[in-house]
Amino acid sequence: MKIIIRSAKIIDSKSPFHNQTVDLLIADGIIEKIGASLPESTEAKEVKFDNLHLSQGWFDSSVSFGEPGYEDRETIANGLTVAAKSGFTGVALQPNSFPIIDNQSQINFVKSKAHGFATELFPIGALTKASEGKDMAELFDMKKSGAVAFGDYNKSLDNANLLKIALQYVQDFDGLVVAYSQDVNLKGTGVVNEGIISTKLGLKGIPNLAEELQISRNLFLLEYTGGKLHIPTVSTAKSAALIKEAKAKGLNVTCSASVHHLVLNDEKLEGFDTRYKVTPPLRTESDRVALVNAVLDGTIDMITSDHNPIDIEFKKMEFDTAKNGTIGLESAFGALLTVLPLETVIEKLTLGKAVFGIENNSIAEGSKANFTFFSPEGNSTFTKENILSKSKNSAFLGTETKGTVYGILNQNQLVITK
Repeated sequence: MKIIIRSAKIIDSKSPFHNQTVDLLIADGIIEKIGASLPESTEAKEVKFDNLHLSQGWFDSSVSFGEPGYEDRETIANGLTVAAKSGFTGVALQPNSFPIIDNQSQINFVKSKAHGFATELFPIGALTKASEGKDMAELFDMKKSGAVAFGDYNKSLDNANLLKIALQYVQDFDGLVVAYSQDVNLKGTGVVNEGIISTKLGLKGIPNLAEELQISRNLFLLEYTGGKLHIPTVSTAKSAALIKEAKAKGLNVTCSASVHHLVLNDEKLEGFDTRYKVTPPLRTESDRVALVNAVLDGTIDMITSDHNPIDIEFKKMEFDTAKNGTIGLESAFGALLTVLPLETVIEKLTLGKAVFGIENNSIAEGSKANFTFFSPEGNSTFTKENILSKSKNSAFLGTETKGTVYGILNQNQLVITK
């Protein structure tokens, strides 16, 4: 298949064509030629969009689809289609299905279900068996089958010794440990951020300390053991400061923040809307601003949608009993552009590949074509019509967004949104 992409502005700081508007000729999934006004070809399909921008394909370091076991929430097939139309050429799948993805056969199953799609699926294997936090899962076998990291989704590991052993063990095969950080005892029965809003609403609060204390412990363990540690979805100013300090020491630690923690704060909870019940909870405006600054100074390495489909019957409940989670793939780019510069957004949506050991080619002749097409201009309101997921539990409904995703080119497949 041959494709000519017309008048695309390249946003790729590692490319010799960065910030240049060029044409690109793609042949069988490889960039054959880049230049101004490439000649027309009857053999090639032409791709043209208004104000077309092109970057390396975006990667999301945390998505949940449900399959196997929770196909009513989302299937792998539809989830990957949603990801493609949202601009993502790669996603890291969390192991929180039923059964939990904690062994080689489960890794092989989800990879087989993802075969043939334009968006690539990179499974995260559970760190402990059934994500119960008791016994270490079959990490090496899962790594051999294609797991890119190991972690128990939204479950903090109480057993410090088990995390220590895991960090030591994975060094034998260059594995990455993902450590969600929230002290379960300090969290208690809390459901929202502890502060003025929780007091006003009469909802049990989760203090910032629940996250910060666990991050501090996990960083001490990393300093002792060595290895590679990723801390997902940090949500407080102090958490970012602790990680910045650890990086200055030379520890091999990375972290992510979710789109909703960068864009929204706990004032959204005023209406008791369970769409805003997430893990970790939405924090204060000062925490949100601190996270944005941590993205800008490089402390936060990547941004995730933390896409987590939840059935409507588990959201249309009293706030205390509703499940945590929001979908986020469809709204990620447009929401981020309202709080961050374009080049920062693109950097944070692509940098995660290197952390998770995934090939990341710059836009140059001879490289694999792994692109996202978009325009950074134009304002709109995110509505139900924009939701492609089976579940509709979006925290961004009614939110003003910026820009447009046109689609992706990856695996020699072109996926266009319209």
